[in-house]
Amino acid sequence: MANPTAAMLVIGDEILSGRTRDSNMHFLAGELTKHGIDLKEVRVVSDDAPAIETAVKALSQAYDTVFTSGGIGPTHDDITADCIARAFSRPIDVREDARALLQAHYDKSGLELNHARLRMARIPDGATLIDNPVSTAPGFTIENVHVMAGVPSVFQAMVASVLPGLTGGNPLLSQTLRVNKGEGDIAATLAALAETFQDLSIGCYPFQVNGVFGANVVVRGTNGAQIDAAITRLAKELNL
Repeated sequence: MANPTAAMLVIGDEILSGRTRDSNMHFLAGELTKHGIDLKEVRVVSDDAPAIETAVKALSQAYDTVFTSGGIGPTHDDITADCIARAFSRPIDVREDARALLQAHYDKSGLELNHARLRMARIPDGATLIDNPVSTAPGFTIENVHVMAGVPSVFQAMVASVLPGLTGGNPLLSQTLRVNKGEGDIAATLAALAETFQDLSIGCYPFQVNGVFGANVVVRGTNGAQIDAAITRLAKELNL
């Protein structure tokens, strides 16, 4: 039985401009792999409302679960919550349970829960809050979309809050075989191997060291015995 599928929507001009390097996708991919959920697509969009709405609707319809990162903070360019609400035709306003969380946090910090900070308590109708043990301001889940902060420490904490509630599958396993031959020399062998082991993913990743060409062949799948058999056959056929 196939594993559940997931997609990620990364939101923010700072990612597309190159000013900020996104680490959330790498983290999410690793966590989903361990949980047996296959990350099938990652999109990056700017802080543009129509682009966000279009992307989240398309991904929500195509995959079992969608994770978003970025754009739920207190500033004017944090428009994700409003876009998600429009995408699902839901009203959005300050919600009292989210306000209470923020009020307690800022009272403890000795800071004012001002109008800007209160924006982080605006939640679409019918959404479920996602716990944020790092900075309190919650994310939220609406239908199959989990809306999370872009700050890596907060994003990671929110993923940890969400994952236990998701149905997983078989964790993805992998083995790597280092081959000191060029891709062109092993392409036919890999094609035959892929034809035989159709339930596995076989990737070839070339490298060059001191003028010598080689490739790391990575075999992935959920059946450890099949992976072992594929690696053993490949090593034998390449005389390794």
